[in-house]
Amino acid sequence: MSKKIIKTIKIDADKCNGCRACEVVCAAFHATPKYSSVNPARSRIRLIRDPIKDIFLPVYAGELATAECMGRDKYILDGKEYEECAFCRASCPSRDIFKEPDSGLPLKCDMCEGEKEPLCVKWCLEEALIYEEREEDVEEEVKPDEIEQGLQSLLDKHGLEKLVDTLTRMSEKD
Repeated sequence: MSKKIIKTIKIDADKCNGCRACEVVCAAFHATPKYSSVNPARSRIRLIRDPIKDIFLPVYAGELATAECMGRDKYILDGKEYEECAFCRASCPSRDIFKEPDSGLPLKCDMCEGEKEPLCVKWCLEEALIYEEREEDVEEEVKPDEIEQGLQSLLDKHGLEKLVDTLTRMSEKD
């Protein structure tokens, strides 16, 4: 077992006022070169908003989903109705959120790599975004070495019996 640092951003939607400072600073940080432009489509955090219903929900980009999910439920929290997709952090085929505007490639939050904390958290004056780090125990992944990979490939292709026969014959030559 080894320890891994897990970085997350907790979201308190009740504190969000919809100012979009998080989107602006994220887009500027991820511009090329940094801070040279602000295109909110490059932001790794997006605000799901419906001002009439007083809904302001920041969501930051997660993993790519290669297929559209089946989640189409609606949830009511504190008297506000949310679609299930609003909570989803994935870049998926059913929506354009979290896709790079020029290439269409999926975006993923990198926690503003190189910074002390994500800039969206730093610039959120309402404290709707809270950065957290925690340690988790993770199983160490045992990666097969080259010989093991090669043997597995031969095993898959020729079967155990032929592989053993060949190894036996080769070892007898020495």
